[in-house]
Amino acid sequence: MKYYIIAGEASGDLHAANLMKALKKTDPKAEFRFWGGDLMQAVGGTQVKHYRELAFMGFVEVIFNLRTILKNIAFCKEDIKDYEPNALIFIDYPGFNLRIAKWAKEEKIPTHFYISPQIWAWKENRITAIKRDIDKMYVILPFEKQFYEEKHNFPVHFVGHPLIDAISQYELGDEETFRKEHNLDSRPIIALLPGSRKQEISKMLEIMLSITDDFRDYQFVIAGAPSQDADFYSPYIKKKNVNLVMNRTYDVLTLATAALVTSGTATLETALFKVPEVVCYKGSTISYQIAKRIVKLDYISLVNLIMEREVVRELIQSDLNKKNLKRELKKILEKDHREAIFKEYYELEQKLGGTGASEKTARLIFEDLNK
Repeated sequence: MKYYIIAGEASGDLHAANLMKALKKTDPKAEFRFWGGDLMQAVGGTQVKHYRELAFMGFVEVIFNLRTILKNIAFCKEDIKDYEPNALIFIDYPGFNLRIAKWAKEEKIPTHFYISPQIWAWKENRITAIKRDIDKMYVILPFEKQFYEEKHNFPVHFVGHPLIDAISQYELGDEETFRKEHNLDSRPIIALLPGSRKQEISKMLEIMLSITDDFRDYQFVIAGAPSQDADFYSPYIKKKNVNLVMNRTYDVLTLATAALVTSGTATLETALFKVPEVVCYKGSTISYQIAKRIVKLDYISLVNLIMEREVVRELIQSDLNKKNLKRELKKILEKDHREAIFKEYYELEQKLGGTGASEKTARLIFEDLNK
């Protein structure tokens, strides 16, 4: 079978790569053409565009880059038509993917959506397009199945969360060698995960690094995103207890004692590595004010959303300041507070449905194509 896969950001690249590996096992003749990243490229197939060319965040940023986005959509349609895939697989990235899905449905190309758009948070009206244009939906959060089936009468498959697979299979290797390679000393590590896009990294690192002098018994390690070059981070590495480790986020989390994490998939990854965290978010004023009026959630982190209560502290917009960040980091370094978080993390993992998400999804896609 020929599979055309579209992933528009780093987390999508990870999940798509694992799905591709699973599809290869399920379908030994699988061929891939894709929009994605280095992890997908490592699995094999033909990369059309890297997600670095697609990553625009916030309402204002999207408007400024609208011409580029529309050109990419037009190019994508032509590329799919030339490839003639047996299945088109979308990995999240709804603004782009749902436009392609509408066209693909008209072209009678089977459409599969792995990792649902977060329409339960905002833009719930996208359900109309999803029901019309998506043949099969594979969801990874337990409450999504109820949302789709009970509220919107749209059957979906709950396959579990692919991060459990990715993390359960992960091994650091030799800790001493890793520390030496990255100029890390023996002090405990506080991981900084400032996001993957230039705009958010710039905003987040400035505030995250404002408290380093208050924690001299620790070393702060910035987990550099694969979508950026190391040179981009150079202006932020000005203090002795701050280091940069590029493209090794899971290694950093394996060793971390605590973490400051920008809202997104990384909040869940950090929890699954059993690292106490403070969730941070600060967007442009205009984008934040728009989002505040549209998003219908009590929390912004996946950890709290899944658990339906505050397990990790969230500092959002004006609450994200030096005073609050210092206070919350001190809390998660305290023994009693950490033990309470670990118990919550264990329950979180049980709710996510165990291992095998990629394999379940690959099997369901292949079975559907062979009906």
